[in-house]
Amino acid sequence: MDYLQKQVLKSSIIPAIPPEKILGTADQLQEALMMYSCAIREVKTKLEVLNDELSIRNQRNPIEFIKTRVKKPYSILEKLNRRGFEISIQSVFENLNDVAGIRVICSFVDDIYTVAEMLTNQDDVTLLEVKDYIKNPKPNGYRSLHLIIQVPVYFSDKKEELRAEVQIRTIAMDFWASLEHDLRYKQDIPDTEAVQEELKSCADTIANTDKRMMALRDKIETMKSANVEKKEEKKTNVFK
Repeated sequence: MDYLQKQVLKSSIIPAIPPEKILGTADQLQEALMMYSCAIREVKTKLEVLNDELSIRNQRNPIEFIKTRVKKPYSILEKLNRRGFEISIQSVFENLNDVAGIRVICSFVDDIYTVAEMLTNQDDVTLLEVKDYIKNPKPNGYRSLHLIIQVPVYFSDKKEELRAEVQIRTIAMDFWASLEHDLRYKQDIPDTEAVQEELKSCADTIANTDKRMMALRDKIETMKSANVEKKEEKKTNVFK
C-alpha cells in the first residue's frame, strides 16, 4: 500500500478514497512538508525581527508569542478530497493555502494591524488574500485577521514560492477560539443552540474587553507623557 493511501486510513473521518485517485510517494510528500516547514521558518523569522524592532521603537513587544504548524498528511488529503481536487503532491501546491500555518498572538487589537501591515509591506512578501474577522466577525463570534501570503524559499538547487496562512489575533481572541474549538468537537452536547448563544455572548464580552484594555493603555501612556512634561518643565524653571 502506498504511503499516501496509508495516511488516508489513519483517520476514520475521511471517506474511502479509491487508491487509483492517490498520486504521490512517501519521498514526495516528505519533501513537500519539509518545504512548507521552511516557509514557516521564513515567515516566523520576519515576524520575530519586526517584534524586536518594535520593542526598541515603541518600548514594548507587540507580539506575545507565535504558534506554527504544518498540516497533517491525512488532513491535507481529506481537504483535497472534500473540495474535489486531484489527490497529488502538485495539487497540494496549487490548491491549498493553509498547509503552512502561523498564528501570531498580539497584546492589543491595533498591534494586529501594525504587524500585518509591516509584514505584507516587505518586498518579498506577496499578499494574496485577506479575511478580516475582527471588523466582520463570524456569526459564532470568532474574531481574527487571516492573511494568505506567498514567500520565496531558497533551496540548494531552486527557489520556490510557497503560500502560508497567517492568523493574527489578541490573547483574548485566541483564548476564546481555543475553547470554542474544543467545545465544538465534543460529542452529544445537549441544547446546542443555547451553547452557541452563550459562546457568542462570551466572544462579544471578550471583544469589548479588548477595546477597553486598548483604551486603558492609551490613557496610561498619555498620563506618563504628561508626567514627563511636568518634570521637564520643573527642570526648566529651576534654571531660569
